[in-house]
Order: sequence, then structure tokens, then C-alpha cells
Amino acid sequence: MAAPLLHFHGAAGSVTGSCFLLDRSGTRILIDCGMFQGSKTEKELNYRAFPFDAPAIHSVILTHAHIDHSGLLPKLTKAGFQGPIYCTAPTLDLCAIMLQDSAHIQEAEVEQLNRRHKSRSDQPIEPIYTVADAQAAMTQFHSVPYKEWHEIEEGIRFRLWDAGHLLGSASVEIEMTANNETMCILFSGDIGPQHKLFEAVPDAPSAIDYLICETTYGDRERENVSQQARRHQLRQIVKEASRPNGALLIPSFAVERTQELLADLNTLMDANDLPRIPIIIDSPLASRATAVFKRNARNMLNGDLLIRALDGKNVRFTETVEQSKALDLIREFHIVIAASGMCEAGRIRHRLKNWLWREEATILLVGFQAAGTLGRILQDGANTVKIQGEQIAVRATIKSFDAYSGHADATELDDWIAARMPVRSGLFLVHGEPKATDQFMRRQVRRKSMPAILQPKLDDIYRLTKDRAVAVSTAAPPPRLKADEVGHFDWHNDYQSLVLDLDEKLRDAADQKRRAIILRRVREALHSDDR
Repeated sequence: MAAPLLHFHGAAGSVTGSCFLLDRSGTRILIDCGMFQGSKTEKELNYRAFPFDAPAIHSVILTHAHIDHSGLLPKLTKAGFQGPIYCTAPTLDLCAIMLQDSAHIQEAEVEQLNRRHKSRSDQPIEPIYTVADAQAAMTQFHSVPYKEWHEIEEGIRFRLWDAGHLLGSASVEIEMTANNETMCILFSGDIGPQHKLFEAVPDAPSAIDYLICETTYGDRERENVSQQARRHQLRQIVKEASRPNGALLIPSFAVERTQELLADLNTLMDANDLPRIPIIIDSPLASRATAVFKRNARNMLNGDLLIRALDGKNVRFTETVEQSKALDLIREFHIVIAASGMCEAGRIRHRLKNWLWREEATILLVGFQAAGTLGRILQDGANTVKIQGEQIAVRATIKSFDAYSGHADATELDDWIAARMPVRSGLFLVHGEPKATDQFMRRQVRRKSMPAILQPKLDDIYRLTKDRAVAVSTAAPPPRLKADEVGHFDWHNDYQSLVLDLDEKLRDAADQKRRAIILRRVREALHSDDR
């Protein structure tokens, strides 16, 4: 059997942009085609051409619906890919709403950006894809059940395993056979933790040749938080946040995390552990996603808790922009759950503009915050931030609570990998920031159970032999970004931080003379390179 090539076109050295290309003798299969999030440097990759020929892709296997795994599929089909996109039935249902929502956000943001460009006589830009492109991409989706083999072509087949991360999420097992020789490759996708409210414990096969495993939380170990303990901690956070005329704002992924929070809050209120606080889901996407969850409730763990929460009279969803803006007029303590989970887009940014500068507000971050995102900047303790060009002081209480994370921590990943053994040829660590992946690699080295452990960088290529993976350094195009430009804050973040620091320094200066001295020193620094 000709040794297949494995290309790492995303989630290599960073968390987002999941995209792996497996090429055996010209049959090219993509596992995920996700959007890059985080710093502007990484997000700009979404606008650049793919590092491969889209029409030459045979098929796509999608692990789950999150945009950092699925978000560039409409761009792929627009670029000429005509093959099938395989996934589970719930993933298909969720992508039908999530990709359209992603396209709508892009169209709206580009329209706003082009108004600014026009005022500066800059060239207009186009969205990565439109709502029509997203709708067209959905015609190529095909659902397949868990644990059933599906043949892509002679000698190549795959099956999906429940990854326990999200409704419909999957790990992907690919088996390649030629000349009575078989190679088995497993892509973990995103692995869920042990105590997800709606998801089963992650499952996957053992005795494989290569394992490509996520490491999002590879440097963290959570307390062993049961559902009851998680609700107790949530209750304490809500009680501490409860102030007259105050608000608890929860930036949250619209899909599953919002529904988990809603179910737990309602359970606490049903038990009289919390009063009947108004809960507003300020996200049309969350509203549509909740309908998908409701249809699948019978097949979910604890689906009845979600159904009961949706019947609560204190729960409402906003649909229109006018309904969303009206939330700023609420004068009693209330809870708002809004996308996006990293505060990068959507209605949460409007809520933050209205509340970040108020001491009576609490912002609760309940998921992973990628480097360079507004959520990460708040999590790291910024005193001032910029939102949509406006400078906002941070006086609200910022709290982090990762018990709702959809990712396994380091110990849970260890256990999941141990259950896959033996891994005969090698382990690739992906989907993690450098610090997390480095620490997790050291854990695996100490275990001494792997023949090889590799940390691919963006656009790296490996030839997968039966014995080991060999890095390929051919005349292929160079990586789109250097390693130190991926998974880190970039110059855009530094620039925004500098502007905010300068503004604060000028405001705190004693008088005009002192301000003039500060500005003169800045100008001298700017012109020092010209000498």
C-alpha cells in the first residue's frame, strides 16, 4: 500500500481552524474544514485561498458542527468541491442553521466594514461566503450513523464514534486497505469531559496505527466536578452577582452550552435554590439550535431537564434586533446568555458595551477563550477594551467557570488515549495552544507508551508508513503563517493594548504640560527607527 500523506491545514499550533487532508494515491479526504478564530492574523487565513485544490477533494468527513470545525465548508463548495460531506444526522441539522448564521454575520460585518472603507476610499471587500453559499453547501451533506462502516471507495472506509463533546459530535476512524495490508487512523475530533449534561462518555476503537488527538485543555486539570457540584458552584456565582439593577451576562456558544446552562439554572430554581430570575437567551441562533435539541431530547441524556426549562415562564428568547436592544431597559436583576462564547461577534458585544463599565454587572466566561479574542483579553484582566471602535472601561466583575467546557481536561484525555491503546505507529497532538500541547506532550512522554509523539505545525505534511510518520519537506508551498504567528496574541492585539495604555496615561496625567511630554516621547520613539 502506498503510504498516505497527512496534511495539517488547521488546528496545528492553535485551537481553531480544524482541517486535516488525508491523501492516498490521489484520493484526498478532508477531516473538517473549520474557520480560524483568535487573533486577526489567524482570522485573515479565512479570506485567503485554500492551501489545496478544492475541486480535487474527494469527500469531507465532519467531526461536529462547531464553526471552528465546519465554518469554511461553504467556502470549499464555492471554490469547486463537489463531493459528499459526511457527518451524523444531528450535525447535519445543526450545520443547517449554524453555517447560515455564520454567513449572515459575515455579510453584516463586511457591510459595516465597507462603509468605513468607502469613507477612507479603500477598496471594498467581500464576505468569505454568503447565505446563499451556505444553503448551497448543505445540499452536499450526507448523514451516517455511529459505528457503521461507510465505504468511500474500494480500500478506504470510515466509521464515526460518539465523542461526547456536542450533540452529534464524532471521532473519525479511517481504515485503508491494499495488498492485504491495513492501516487504521483515528481522528479524535473534540473529546468531551466525563460530566457533560446531555452527552454520553466518549467512545472510540482501540488498536490503531495513528491517533490524531486534540489537546485544548492539555495543560489543565479540573476538579472532578459532578453535575450536582457544578450546579452548586453556579448557584454561588448567581447569588454573588445578584444586585439591584444588575445583570449576569454569560457569553456562551449558542449550541449545547446555552442549553446546558438553561437546564441547570432552571433545575436550581425548581429546587428553590434560586428565585425565579428572568433568563433571556439573546441569540436567534440559540433559539433555532434549541429547537434541534428539543427534537433530539429523547435520545439525549437528561433531555427532560431541557424540556422543563423551556417551559419556564421566566425564560424568553429574543429574535429581532428591537427585542435585543430592549434588554438595555430592564431594571431588575436578570441573566442574559448570548453568543459568541469568546465575545468575538454577535449580540454579546452589544450587551458588553452596555454593561462592562458598570460595577453592578458580572460577566461569566464559561468556555475556552482563544488567544487574541475579546473573551481572553477580559479573562486576562484588562482594565479597558475596545468594542466596535469604542473604548470601554472594565468595571464589571469578570469570572471564569470552566465546568461547562465541552473539552476533556488533561487527565480525561490521558484516560481516553489509554483506552485506545495500543497505538502502533504514532500520536499527533493538535487543536491546542503551544503551552497546552507542550505540557500534554510531556505527560505522554512520561507514560512511555507511545512509539512516537509529534506536534505538527500549520501546513506540515507527514508520510504515514506502517512503522512511523516521516515529515515531508518537498517543494510544496511554504506554511501560510510562521509557528510563532499561530496560537498567540499578534501585533493587532499589541497595538490595541498600546492605544488603550496611552489613552489611560494621558487621562491620568496631571496637566497639559505632562501630556505634552508623554506625546513627545511617543513621537521620539516612533521616529527612532528612521535615524
